[in-house]
Amino acid sequence: MKKSIFKKIALSVAAFTLTFSLAACGGTDQSADVQTQEASVAGGTSDGAAETTTIKVGANLTPHSEILEQAKAILAEEGITLEVVAIEDSITPNTGVIEGSLDANYFQHVPYLEQFNLENGSDLVSIGAIHYEPFGIYAGKTTDLADLPDGAVIAVPNNVTNEARALLLLQQEGLLTLKDDAGINATVEDIVDNPKNIELKELAPEQLVAALPDVDVAVINGNYAIEGGLHVSEALAVEANDGLAAVTYGNIIATTPDKANDPALLKLVEVLQSEAISTYINDTYDGAVVPLN
Repeated sequence: MKKSIFKKIALSVAAFTLTFSLAACGGTDQSADVQTQEASVAGGTSDGAAETTTIKVGANLTPHSEILEQAKAILAEEGITLEVVAIEDSITPNTGVIEGSLDANYFQHVPYLEQFNLENGSDLVSIGAIHYEPFGIYAGKTTDLADLPDGAVIAVPNNVTNEARALLLLQQEGLLTLKDDAGINATVEDIVDNPKNIELKELAPEQLVAALPDVDVAVINGNYAIEGGLHVSEALAVEANDGLAAVTYGNIIATTPDKANDPALLKLVEVLQSEAISTYINDTYDGAVVPLN
């Protein structure tokens, strides 16, 4: 009888041990599944799928954000996810890069960047020029530059670099004369001849289109002209595409020095300078945006 009891106990222990072993094996498989899922979420999988890189770029609404949207699919094929952060003002894109909430921005030209760095003690750099937006003189109360009255009021951008550009365009059209060495740093103090006694009304660039009914003409940045429904073909005068402005005021991708050689950002520049994006720009903006490559 005792022998029979001992035999039953031994069988029960063996069965329990076998059940525990199987449960332990099942737990190991589940743990592996969880680890595999976590690896997949992190950007890679156990079957060797490629990881992706995400870059966040701040840009003005038109045309910069629109152009970046065209680059998304091309970059995705290279394993790069592009997040476009549309920003209306001309300060936040730079401060965002400095503070690290943005990897780069696309909205400005080099003279503006250099002025921003000077005024803010920053060291942002350009890693590539993408396009040029010709400044235009647009009709307000006066519809022909030849008919500008004495004392005409002309609205111009109020920031240093863009006001200089406006002055150069007014000089191009014979409306005033600047000092010989004024160049891209021209200010109102450099005006040496103003035969029509023009009054310059300095406004924020984004306010220029709205100001047209109240001024004779306005010198307007290309992107704000587009946003305001203006067409470069209707401008009374436009910067020459082969002039100083085209060389100087190309819109750039800007970032911090430590990211200047970041492979994903360099790929972004390469895509934006590609034939595909140039074709999109030419087909979309009717000469108001000109690709530089």
